[in-house]
Amino acid sequence: MTDLATPVAPMRPGPSWRRAAPALLGYAAVRALGLAVLAVWSAARDESALRLLSARWDSLWYSRVAELGYGYEVRLPNGDVHSNLAFFPLLPWLERAVSAVSPLSHADAGLLVSWVASLAAAWGVFAVADHVYGRRAGVCAVLVWAVLPVGVVQSMAYSESLFTALAAWSLYAVLTGRWLTAGLLASLAGLTRPVGAAVVAAVWVTALASFVRERCVRVEDGASRWRRALAMLIAPLGAAGYVLWVGRRTGGGPLGYLDVQAGWRNGFDGGYAFARFVAEKFTSFPSALAGLGLTAGVGLLVWLYVICVRQRQPLPLLVYAGVVSALALCASSYFGSKPRLLLPAFPLLLPLALALARLRTSRSAWVLGGVAVASAVYGAWWLNGSGPP
Repeated sequence: MTDLATPVAPMRPGPSWRRAAPALLGYAAVRALGLAVLAVWSAARDESALRLLSARWDSLWYSRVAELGYGYEVRLPNGDVHSNLAFFPLLPWLERAVSAVSPLSHADAGLLVSWVASLAAAWGVFAVADHVYGRRAGVCAVLVWAVLPVGVVQSMAYSESLFTALAAWSLYAVLTGRWLTAGLLASLAGLTRPVGAAVVAAVWVTALASFVRERCVRVEDGASRWRRALAMLIAPLGAAGYVLWVGRRTGGGPLGYLDVQAGWRNGFDGGYAFARFVAEKFTSFPSALAGLGLTAGVGLLVWLYVICVRQRQPLPLLVYAGVVSALALCASSYFGSKPRLLLPAFPLLLPLALALARLRTSRSAWVLGGVAVASAVYGAWWLNGSGPP
């Protein structure tokens, strides 16, 4: 791990389009490759790639919220109730707005929103990595995020791209002292996914740490203190507002949203259910191989986070990545979706980006190109499979 240790760089120039252009062009190329492979694979199976991207699984729930509003639910034979109240409203709102001013259906509008948001997310990832480690590391960070095995989700009408864009730019605002912007973006992230709590936590912990540091060194900056305090007030408003609205609508009070999630058999149990799921894989062969893969995956996440700590990543990045990872791994259901739930935890990729940035450009290009092809093939196979991502 010490081979990857890199000190935090001083303040970098602002994230202009021109500075971010190599990262954004590379990102667009990777996503275009993934969509091309998906189109060919789906056509060979007489399947619609457009339907897989915009009108299946969670994307179908989002488009129904945009078209019909909240209140739709599915009652399963085992008694479970799947309510669309489980899906946060920002993406459906945007789908409805785009569909209202264009000929696009709600599903196609969701796809357009996701594609635009994915570019904004890539730019935000670049801005954060560039600010902390420099431009070359920023480009590599974006490309590593693009070539993740579940990277195809970035091109789906899901909320991951929108959330990552809001989270990355909120973190960048914290890093650069733009507290009101950070609070507003954190609030919008909280309207996008439950994991918006990770962005709120990053804003709160960093602001509190700065208050303590100023008190220790006896620094007085009234204007900055008020901006930080206001950011702390604004940051949780999005998530809190939606959760309280759901509680009022369902009659469940402040915990009503948890009841909605329970209908989906989803909750937070500290990782017990996931640990039991992994342990059960070792009871037979060849499922034991899947158990080994899952164990190695969790170990890799822990290892990367340890490296992030040893590299002394800025506090907001460590808090954010830690909370996103904890919420994903400790959820009690939908184990196959955990790689997708970890997609927004981009600070965990910075050690890999730094390692690639140290290589010669030709070598890093070969590495990323090979992984991009593998990711595109895996994404096409995954979406054409039987289960939701």
